Amino acid sequence: MKPIAALACLAALVHASGAAAQEGGAGDWPAYGRDPGGSRYAPLARITRANVRDLRLAWVYRTGDLLQDRARFEATPLAVEGALYLATPLGTVIALDAARGTERWRYDPRVNLRGDYGDFANRGVATWVDQTRAPGAPCRRRIFVATVDARLIALDGARGNVCPDFGSQGTVDLTRDLLNAPEYAGEYEVTSPPAVVGDVVIVGSSVADNHRTNAPNGVVRAYDARTGTQRWSWDPIARAPGAPGAANAWSVLSVDPARDLVFVPVGSASPDYYGGARPGDNRWANSVVALRASTGQFIWGFQVVHHDLWDYDVPAQPVLFTLRRGSARIPAIAVATKMGHLFILDRLTGKPLFPVEERPVPPSDVPGEEAWPTQPFPADPFRLVPEGLTAADAFGVTPEAQEQCRALIASLRSGPIFTPPSLKGTVVFPGNL
Repeated sequence: MKPIAALACLAALVHASGAAAQEGGAGDWPAYGRDPGGSRYAPLARITRANVRDLRLAWVYRTGDLLQDRARFEATPLAVEGALYLATPLGTVIALDAARGTERWRYDPRVNLRGDYGDFANRGVATWVDQTRAPGAPCRRRIFVATVDARLIALDGARGNVCPDFGSQGTVDLTRDLLNAPEYAGEYEVTSPPAVVGDVVIVGSSVADNHRTNAPNGVVRAYDARTGTQRWSWDPIARAPGAPGAANAWSVLSVDPARDLVFVPVGSASPDYYGGARPGDNRWANSVVALRASTGQFIWGFQVVHHDLWDYDVPAQPVLFTLRRGSARIPAIAVATKMGHLFILDRLTGKPLFPVEERPVPPSDVPGEEAWPTQPFPADPFRLVPEGLTAADAFGVTPEAQEQCRALIASLRSGPIFTPPSLKGTVVFPGNL
């Protein structure tokens, strides 16, 4: 879907639920997943299966973004107090009147377009209200955006101006104080919205895959929402300068504000497909980790892949929910993975709420590589896709095409899920995109 079409569809829904939005804010969408725990559930009753066909286009807004190669509109706009706040692929932040689609303000961060970015993407913004400031005061409501060229910017939600008391004239440079500093523009990016807990703004990062072993580290950092002062940092892997990098949190973080917890989905260590320079299980790469949001204290971690060789990052925002078991109500977290494995964990301890089994997986035949001998498998209902592919599974629209596909698979290493990369090539299934 093109950016214009995406905004047009959203406009119809927001318009249709406008009355509900005035009923105690039920129609608001104040975070990426609507609530901090990423449920994406809106308790609205006016749009139903019976009348959804009657929705009509309310308005269309064109962002005016000059799209670059690989640019994609991935933002989820926030809907707060009658306004929509969104970010374009190039990081321009726009505030719209939700009912009319008219522009209230726009802010162009002027990202460095010469960077070698994985893609031009921005999944959205975050919002926070400074309760110490009077209603109507500048920067009482702040809009935080993290840019693809690694800056964290605070904007006045009412006017679109930078908040000058945040960082250096409204901006924090996220490339500072990294182990293994970026060697070029685009090696270290931010593509997802920050998470806000209390008066702390928390950001992860996106680190370029496979450019070098000692890539920038995937540190998660928290900043004071008023001043931009760094409050804490946490690195998924304990390491020294020059050690293997990445293990970064490029996806969206989830938050349990009542328990002062932030849940971090962590990607793979560098490089993705060869682990000879990073022996061990590489904990806490390829994990979901709970941190104390106010301090960065490690609470628990659950690793979904040990010693990743397939680029099986944790790609989705963890979803917080309440699991009912008889009369018990258990605070839970659902972790979706690229492998089609779904892990349901206790939100307070990280312990699985359904069986998880460590199973033997194929060894590596690459010199110097020591693949981890087992991987965690959830119970059958939570394994959602086929696990592996061999020549016998080849498909073609004609018998000849099927035979060509079968011969290609047979020429490579293939087998069950977690079959490691090989020098002759390996069929990785499920894939990693």
